Amino acid sequence: MLYTTPNKSISSIMGTGPDEMDTPTQGSDRILLVSVIILMIFGTLAVYSAIAYFAESNQTTAGSLVFGHIIKLGIAFLAMLFISKINYHAVAKFSRLAVITSWILLIIVAISGNEVFGARRYLDIGGFSFQPSSFATVALLIHLAVLIDNKQDYIKDFKRTFLPLMVWVIITCVLIGIEDFSSAAILLGISMLVMFVGRVSVLQLGTLVIIGLLGSSILIWQSPERQSRIDQYVEQIVEINSEEFNVGSGYQAQQAHMAIAQGEIFGVGIGKSTQRDFLPAPYNDFIFAIIAEEYGIVGSAAVLLIFGVILFRGIAKISKNAPDVLGVLMATGCTLTIVLYGFVNAGVASGLLPVTGLPMPFVSYGGSSTLFAGIMIGILMNISKHSSAKKAVFYA
Repeated sequence: MLYTTPNKSISSIMGTGPDEMDTPTQGSDRILLVSVIILMIFGTLAVYSAIAYFAESNQTTAGSLVFGHIIKLGIAFLAMLFISKINYHAVAKFSRLAVITSWILLIIVAISGNEVFGARRYLDIGGFSFQPSSFATVALLIHLAVLIDNKQDYIKDFKRTFLPLMVWVIITCVLIGIEDFSSAAILLGISMLVMFVGRVSVLQLGTLVIIGLLGSSILIWQSPERQSRIDQYVEQIVEINSEEFNVGSGYQAQQAHMAIAQGEIFGVGIGKSTQRDFLPAPYNDFIFAIIAEEYGIVGSAAVLLIFGVILFRGIAKISKNAPDVLGVLMATGCTLTIVLYGFVNAGVASGLLPVTGLPMPFVSYGGSSTLFAGIMIGILMNISKHSSAKKAVFYA
């Protein structure tokens, strides 16, 4: 649970008077920065190999697509550095506006967004494809941290704390879940963990679990595509030779398994993947399968290890040593989002989870998801600059 050292609400920190936390006490977390750079390099090599067939079928070159990917990574990296220079309390000021804006964008995308693989998830803005759910995820987690920070004096109160928090969480998750159930489910789970760290009543969170299960069931029930994914996942576990396993998401999982099996310990070699010609979106949703095929267990384990390092730095170092409640909660939310997305992507490719369509941060070919992952790392880096000399003390 949350530490017992004296804390300040965001309202007091954002006052006009000077505050000792306005001045960073140290530099950004370099291990975190290096980990992200390694993922970007690893991802660029994997995308270059995985995207070759896609480029050929779309009458373009892998080089041009990879160059575009590098440009997007560069933009995300610059955004990360820019955000790392801004005090995280200043970023938190705009969380309410950001969430409301994300709601508007999610409604627009549900009505007139671009349809990709049967779902409307993208908007075209100025010639660029933008995924509002990525923006909504960051905005909600920051605003949730702000609300919990401001409500610490009555954090166990159902009407004054839990209900207001749930209004923001439920509306955002429902709007995302209309077209992107996987992202909504992950966001709901992370929101619950952030509330748990923020000392919200466990009994109230248990109620949220029930609501989440009911809502998930409804969203799955109203979508034949989601039902099919669950059915094929069950068939995959029960009987790998089932006919259901050879179509749709079952086919995707099968090809991913073949890629991982061919990689063995050290992989088939860089650029020598064969399953990239059969896997749908091998440069995005199933990028981990390509990594496992070309770099083997050693390479894929290295990628997971890097995400493990990010988890350790974000939770055990940055969040634990944050100078206030707001820093703890923002660091927790940002870290869990990046790491869970990475592990879920790997779990899907490995057959441990049903097909979700979630990218692997900084590794998968992407635009808005990479940008907002960079923004979250930037927030973590800024919080690390304000690390408190007094260690946090957690209690049960």
